[in-house]
Amino acid sequence: MRVLFFGTYDAETITRVRVLHEGLAALGDDVTECNVPLGLDTASRVRILQRPWLLPVLAFRLASAWARLLARSRRVGPVEAVVVGYLGHFDVHLARALWRRTPIVLDHLVSGADTALDRRSRSGVLQRALRALDRSALGAADIACVDTEEHLELVPPGLRAKAVVVQVGAPERWFHEPPEAPSAGPLRVVFYGSYTPLHGAQVIGEAIGLLAREEPTVRFTMIGRGQDYERTRAAAGGSATVTWIDWIAPAELPAVVSEHDVCLGIFGTTPKAARVVPMKVFGGAAAGCVVVTSDTRPQRRALGEAGTFVPPGDAAALAEALRRLAADPAGTHERRRAVYRRAVEDFRPEASVRELRRRLLALAQA
Repeated sequence: MRVLFFGTYDAETITRVRVLHEGLAALGDDVTECNVPLGLDTASRVRILQRPWLLPVLAFRLASAWARLLARSRRVGPVEAVVVGYLGHFDVHLARALWRRTPIVLDHLVSGADTALDRRSRSGVLQRALRALDRSALGAADIACVDTEEHLELVPPGLRAKAVVVQVGAPERWFHEPPEAPSAGPLRVVFYGSYTPLHGAQVIGEAIGLLAREEPTVRFTMIGRGQDYERTRAAAGGSATVTWIDWIAPAELPAVVSEHDVCLGIFGTTPKAARVVPMKVFGGAAAGCVVVTSDTRPQRRALGEAGTFVPPGDAAALAEALRRLAADPAGTHERRRAVYRRAVEDFRPEASVRELRRRLLALAQA
């Protein structure tokens, strides 16, 4: 099957697109691409929608990108399926106009309305507009990919039949087998992300502050910036056990994470935090780290016995979990190897996309 990835997504920073691309290719499909990145991340798009006077910026960028996509689409040739990448709420309509009789897949990893709520935007007008945008995008697609069963339940009932659960998974470059022997010295813990409320990064900061009062047996690397960054640093209280890094190139991040014993997931208490399994959970497992994250249904479903779970929003429980891991280097090393085996079995791209490909083949052959 010849599959086209289409849209204004940023393939370098959005690992979800890479997982879908690599997974379909690994299962034998001929995968090609027609992509012009818009240059606006999720936070920037939400910010624009919160400030209507900035909408011309979005419109101009989208028009410019679409003009280039249209030109490139003429050189694509026949395809049997089109996958519209992450944040493709507008792109899916262009794809539908260009390939009227071809199955269109929308990666509906992010609901506009749900994301705005999670980022503390409570405007009723904005919520109604974003719900309409979500519904319109879903209506234009033949298949809509969501990442968990919990997000599947949020798809409007009349459109739910076209949705399929495709876990986020991890691209191949994230897979780094843990070393044979336990590492010496303090427990090395890493967090990376954009510090959104979903992440609960302030909880990590509070746990850092609690552990800083003790003999330093845990050292942290905190990568990224974002909405709750300053609150997180304040909660950490100036601890000398933390290295703060603003940014690491996406191509270099897997190797950096794999140098740590533990990768932290999410600890937020928002409704969305209870419905997701973030990339950092899949990526941390693939990088051979113990994954410590909040105890939610989708995360337990993904990690099973290989995960290390704490209650959402509980800094003391997080600190205690890290304290126990630091006190048992041999046991921590065994957990690293167990979670890596789980990643190899279940989180590779081809494992993530199998059900999507089955649905696509059924549509293509209909």
